[in-house]
Amino acid sequence: MLILRPEQPTPLVSQIVEGLRGLIGSQKLKADSKLPSIRAFAAAHGVSVFTVVEAYDRLVAQGLLVSRANAGFFVKRRSDESAAGAASTPRPDPRFDARWYLQQIFENRNLPLKPGCGWLPHDWLFEDGMRRSLRHLASEGTDIGGYGLPFGHMALRMATAEALSEQQIVVDAAQVLLTQGSSQALDLVARRLLKPGDAVLVDDPGYPNLMFMLRFLGVEIIGVPRIPSGYDMPALEALLAQHRPKAFFTQPRLQSPTCSMASLPQLVQLLQLAQAHDFTLVENDIYAEMDASMRPSLASLGQLRRVVYVGSYSKTISPNIRVGYVVAQPELLDELAQLKMVSGLTSSDITERLAFGTVTDGRWRKHLKALRDRLAQAQGSVARRLDALGFELFHEAAAGMYLWARHPDIADSSELSRRAAVEGIMLGPGQLFLVNPHPTGWLRFNVAFSEDERLWRFLERSIEEQRRYD
Repeated sequence: MLILRPEQPTPLVSQIVEGLRGLIGSQKLKADSKLPSIRAFAAAHGVSVFTVVEAYDRLVAQGLLVSRANAGFFVKRRSDESAAGAASTPRPDPRFDARWYLQQIFENRNLPLKPGCGWLPHDWLFEDGMRRSLRHLASEGTDIGGYGLPFGHMALRMATAEALSEQQIVVDAAQVLLTQGSSQALDLVARRLLKPGDAVLVDDPGYPNLMFMLRFLGVEIIGVPRIPSGYDMPALEALLAQHRPKAFFTQPRLQSPTCSMASLPQLVQLLQLAQAHDFTLVENDIYAEMDASMRPSLASLGQLRRVVYVGSYSKTISPNIRVGYVVAQPELLDELAQLKMVSGLTSSDITERLAFGTVTDGRWRKHLKALRDRLAQAQGSVARRLDALGFELFHEAAAGMYLWARHPDIADSSELSRRAAVEGIMLGPGQLFLVNPHPTGWLRFNVAFSEDERLWRFLERSIEEQRRYD
């Protein structure tokens, strides 16, 4: 029996999702069981039909329900139930709603401590340059009416192509499409390359928003294990032979959440595998500007043959400007521009002009060098603090924003994250980043937000409490 409690702070949608997940996980709702219709559920529990629609949609996206035309919603039969005694896929934790938690990260971004977030502190960003660009836009009488251009502001496209040439990615402005952040770029590429039922590879652990977006498209998501040195190549080759994917969405450089780096031999092998198995590599390289090393990318090695390249200015200028880009062969780029127009018309010419003024500021390169140095220092400092508390580090990159770590006394980082939020601390529980979510001790630490003593006092106290409990 599902009981909703409107007086509790947890949203009703999340209560329904967690309640039904619990019933499904405990087998009280068995495979192929039919759920009440949306209207019947709403009437029985005194909630709006919109609340039930959202909850059912979340459960469909998470692979727990299936919608059958003219029949209703049913508990989905999972492949791991079909063979008795077979090794089962980890089930989603009924206590943890990853989409709801990710929403809370943005809605509660003003929590005092944010070591689990995915952006930089204000004083680490190029605020002076952005303010100069704003003043320049205001003083030159920029037209604030009308729309931008379908492909984006030409001056920024040219500047992007020039910057990419320094990374040995040889393109011109005609091959650059500006987007509303890298998330829109990934969404456009996925909608162009994939159709429902297609198999697609992603990093595991990897980017939660990408996984949610792919699930909404109805594709089959297959996780490629990340290891400290990049990819588990034998596992990848086995997955390619078994699933014949249409695409592999991946972050070779400073990958989130692990900050691991793919080696040059792995990149070369990935390009060879893409050719042999006929799939597209979608390279999400949004942390490139945080890497002091001039290392090759899939796009530079393949020169966009079987590679689509995605980048962003939001990480190093400001996440608020939402300016990203996608680079591809001209024919594909034209189709992506059409999809962009269909879904949202044009991107913002004002924010693109703002980004252009910032990256062409005379102090931009000096800012990037200072940012890389600051991140390297924070990487070392936070790694030492984690090690002193007994954490196991997945990888030490000495660059980038993240450390992926776990403690032997913390079995479920999502439970730790709940307790942390009560004390005003936003953590990054590992379950959020898994292709098949299940309780895990892994946590993602943003090193730029992880040097506050209040975080370390909380972690030390939590570990001691767990040891006493055990």
